[in-house]
Amino acid sequence: MNTYECKQCGMAVKATCGNCDVPLENGTIDLPDGSQVQVSKCPTCEGKIKSPMCCGDDMSCNI
Repeated sequence: MNTYECKQCGMAVKATCGNCDVPLENGTIDLPDGSQVQVSKCPTCEGKIKSPMCCGDDMSCNI
């Protein structure tokens, strides 16, 4: 099952946590200036990375 998919071109990736081996989930981080950054986070250990990008946009999460 693909974790993230590009809505523009259909490219898809499977993203899992290297520590827990569970699929990453879509999330956001609130920045001090009030803006948000889309991230991929582990629901088990709560680690976070910047969400994958394709065609200049963040890829959407299917789970």
